[in-house]
Amino acid sequence: MNPSTILQLIVVIPLLAAAGILAARRRPNLREGITLLCGAVLFALVVALATTVSWENPPVVALAQPFPGLSLALSPEPLGVLFALVASFLWPVTMIYAIGYMRKHGEINQTRFYTAFALAIASTLGIAMSANLLTLFVFYELLTLTTFPLVTHSGTAEAKRAGRLYMGILMGTSVAFLLLAVIWTFKLSGTLDFTRGGIFPLGTDRGVLGVLLLLFVFGTGKAALMPFHRWLPAAMVAPTPVSALLHAVAVVKAGVFTILKVAVYIFGMDTLGTLTSADFLAYLAAFTIIASSVLAMTKDNLKARLAYSTISQLSYIVLGAMLATSAGVMGGSMHIVMHAFGKITLFFCAGAILVATHRTKVSELDGLGRRMPFTMAAFTIGALSIVGLPPMGGTWSKWMLVQGTLDAGAWVLMAALLVSSLLNIAYLLSIPVRGFFARPVACVQDHGNPDEIKEAPLPCLLAIGITAIGCVLLFFFPDGVHALAEEIVR
Repeated sequence: MNPSTILQLIVVIPLLAAAGILAARRRPNLREGITLLCGAVLFALVVALATTVSWENPPVVALAQPFPGLSLALSPEPLGVLFALVASFLWPVTMIYAIGYMRKHGEINQTRFYTAFALAIASTLGIAMSANLLTLFVFYELLTLTTFPLVTHSGTAEAKRAGRLYMGILMGTSVAFLLLAVIWTFKLSGTLDFTRGGIFPLGTDRGVLGVLLLLFVFGTGKAALMPFHRWLPAAMVAPTPVSALLHAVAVVKAGVFTILKVAVYIFGMDTLGTLTSADFLAYLAAFTIIASSVLAMTKDNLKARLAYSTISQLSYIVLGAMLATSAGVMGGSMHIVMHAFGKITLFFCAGAILVATHRTKVSELDGLGRRMPFTMAAFTIGALSIVGLPPMGGTWSKWMLVQGTLDAGAWVLMAALLVSSLLNIAYLLSIPVRGFFARPVACVQDHGNPDEIKEAPLPCLLAIGITAIGCVLLFFFPDGVHALAEEIVR
């Protein structure tokens, strides 16, 4: 199978999955079997593309030409393939988890859930494989639309409010800022194609480019850079598998991926390094890192704490992009992978705790590690990876980001990264410490007998085990991720 065919199938397979899920809506086992099969096929296709494509002469597949000189097209490059590998691998893993979670928790509208999830993955892969800014923008908007039913899944008043905020911020920023940036870029350069070294002609006014960069970054609301971050904690009303999608697999990663891609392939690192607005955005990212970490420490609700942690970790990637150094961009690219595995593990564990105990607050987790040792051990692994301590994969991306700040001579930014890691320890590792060593507490959710608490259903534990092992393997075998990250800046 040639790379062009694989490229088309990568976007088509999730669409076929959505159609199959709808057709099998009255047969849950078949419905979920179709989801898992399509997920496995998709990951195999992305791996095949990653191992066969020529970066010097990648295939280009034109989907449509809505405007003269502008097409919707797909073409792989190292950053997009790295993102696609993460999304395609974690989709079936999340579906394994969802089977246990959705059934045990008695969630409604499960067919709609699986269908919307597949459509969201199709949009994500479209973003990853976009050949130009127009294609990326179209799939970026489709991702917002396809995840809206997931955010509002429960149908409660709180979920509807969260959905309105979700749509308002993400669509508002993309239409007001991102679309304007895309149009302005085409007017200045005459092209929207992603190109190594950037696309702006020599002599383009630096003030104009600085404003454009601000429009691109603030227009990418999915990156949750302050002050456009409030949608993310609000969206935690969704089921835990959706939280995993939002925080690890698709939505927020699509945001920081877009910023990285614009930095490398639209501006180019040489140009980016001359822009004052890039420095401003780097310091804003550092502020977001620290402020959201402090806010995470104040949250007793476990998912809310993890949500603010995600806001902080996303800004690591934005900071890496704005440093405009090879190490910074490589560190940001690698952090897409490392954070995905660490954070999805934490959310999986939070959902397992909810399913098994109906507990949602950190203050209710004292002694829980004695009843749910597997879940709490996996939480520890995920937390260590987010902190960036060996032997977990997060060590390498944080190391590269710190190296990027050193290369740029940005000592304040380096200090922000180091301080944030200490704050990570405070608000994440305190949870397993309480779980394993604090005196057990009884809660009203226990119905009077906390001794009957046991681990979540087997599918949940299987998914948790896969992602937790992934955190460890990414420490000992980071070469593939590093090689793709290195190819981005070559």
